[in-house]
Amino acid sequence: MYSTQFTRGSASSQQLKFTTSDSCDRIKDEFQFLQAQYHSLKLECDKLASEKSEMQRHYIMYYEMSYGLNIEMHKQAEIVKRLNGICAQVLPYLSQEQQLQAHQLSQLQGLALPMTPLPLGLSQPTLPAVTTSSGLFSLSSLLASQAQLAKEEKASRDGVDSHREEDGDKSD
Repeated sequence: MYSTQFTRGSASSQQLKFTTSDSCDRIKDEFQFLQAQYHSLKLECDKLASEKSEMQRHYIMYYEMSYGLNIEMHKQAEIVKRLNGICAQVLPYLSQEQQLQAHQLSQLQGLALPMTPLPLGLSQPTLPAVTTSSGLFSLSSLLASQAQLAKEEKASRDGVDSHREEDGDKSD
């Protein structure tokens, strides 16, 4: 009996040793798996942290650009306001036809120029289509060309008047 119990005891102790060894191996395998998972999660966390800092850098850059554009828009609006004031001051010195053309141009571009009412006899001449991007530059070039034409007309009239005066002096 004793020998039977001994064999049973040694067999159970061998099974315990084998089981303990298996358990240690399993624990070791699980630990290595968890270490690999930890390492991959740490890499992913580092990657996300770098992406976060990159996104924050982009956000700051876009915010600065937006702020700069906003300031530039306010500057441009102030320039337009001042140029409109200048145009409004110059407008009364133009002929009625030039005022009409400036009025039509301002309507095409959406500008708010204070205009004098049109005389009864004048009809609105047609102007070529003007894009908004040409803006006040078109208006100023139109006004400059109109002023140049007016100067040329005045010079030609003065030449004709002086020529007539000379003819009148000769006939006397």
